[in-house]
Amino acid sequence: MISRSLLLFFIFLLFSVTGTHAQSDSLLVKNNQYLIGEIKSMERGVLVIETPYSKSDFRVKWGEILAIYSERLFITSSKSSNRIYGKISSPETGFLKIISIAEDEYIFPVADILYIKSVNRGFLDRLSASVDFGFTLTRARNQRQFSARSHLGYIAQKWSFDAALNKLVTAQDEIEDINRGDGNLTAIYFPRRNWFALNRLEYLYNTEQALDLRFNTLFGAGRDFFKSNTLYWRVFGGLAFNNENFSGESMDRRSAEAWVASELNIFDMGDVSLLSNIFVYPSLTEKNRVRIDYRLDLKYDMPLDFYIKTGMTLNYDNQPFQSSRSVDYIWQTTLGWSW
Repeated sequence: MISRSLLLFFIFLLFSVTGTHAQSDSLLVKNNQYLIGEIKSMERGVLVIETPYSKSDFRVKWGEILAIYSERLFITSSKSSNRIYGKISSPETGFLKIISIAEDEYIFPVADILYIKSVNRGFLDRLSASVDFGFTLTRARNQRQFSARSHLGYIAQKWSFDAALNKLVTAQDEIEDINRGDGNLTAIYFPRRNWFALNRLEYLYNTEQALDLRFNTLFGAGRDFFKSNTLYWRVFGGLAFNNENFSGESMDRRSAEAWVASELNIFDMGDVSLLSNIFVYPSLTEKNRVRIDYRLDLKYDMPLDFYIKTGMTLNYDNQPFQSSRSVDYIWQTTLGWSW
């Protein structure tokens, strides 16, 4: 009886494994060749597919793809639609059909698809991450400078979560160390096409501005005014609540602010991508006070998911604490790896 049960179990397991491998995806590319495997994602104009005959994933430019065939579930978005959760296939070359879990059917030109993410895969497959480091050593005064940057993201059907950390430490003989760090945690909800709502938590500490800690809570909404497989541009804004603690200050400063921001991301320049954003914070409770945070990042992709990134972060406050500087910036060049 036990042997029979074991036999039935192994037969079931065999069919389960066979069925799992049978659910392969296929791509038809412009040279009329097919790629068979498992589609992981498509974003920024590049589709990633895992194949059984290669040690590393294939990356295919989205413009080279004519058709996709799959029976699995994906989150998909296009120029004219919000995110759709369902199965994808091509009824004919040059088009993509999406059948949502509610059985609604949508057909888009392949060129209009901006994003695809597999949701059949596990929790870790919805994550994206990157980390990069930089170090400089100078003989004069034994100067050492260390910088680190990191990013973690998670994507769901109508939500996305992003966290970023940035740190710089400079030390040299006979001079006080310079410490600077910033970070943010951002949650974005996509209720309808091109529109989104967000909640963002930011922090900054900076010895050059005598700032022990600034913690800012932002609420707002925004719109993608232009998005394609080469770039996107969005504008957003709302209200913020700012808490600050300065060196030597016995009491925290609290204020309410309005804020408006713009972000441009260009990601189809060969192996080079560019991200730039600016946040402007006019105070609602402190007369004539305005703060500005600006970021510019230039990234060069290398093999094996390594990259070189260089970028600038600038902070401006027209009413700085006591004699601290109104403007401070850092320029970092780092080597990193993404996953």
